[in-house]
Amino acid sequence: MKKLIAVVGIALMAGAAQAGGNVDAGKALTEKYACFSCHGKDFNTPIDPSYPKLAGQHRDYLEHALTAYKRGDGANGRNNAIMTGQVKPLSNQDIKDVAAYLHSLPTSLATHR
Repeated sequence: MKKLIAVVGIALMAGAAQAGGNVDAGKALTEKYACFSCHGKDFNTPIDPSYPKLAGQHRDYLEHALTAYKRGDGANGRNNAIMTGQVKPLSNQDIKDVAAYLHSLPTSLATHR
């Protein structure tokens, strides 16, 4: 019985990790789509001050923002031609993976006041 509980626990943890995104897959996607070309090689130094720093940002915020860009100019969407074009081909899992990767990076964002 203890073995069964341990196996179920491990399976649940693995499922939760996948639900939160896969860091390695997210890294591969940010390289494939060259996200660093605008947001900086460390995702802390964007090429334009109006572009956000992404490293260490909250995962749920990143998922929400990427999903809104994917929606485009419609309800609950964001309108930016570059970002909309970048995220259109991403699946929901891809978005979770990218968010997990960016969240895992060291950040220069303030975490405490």
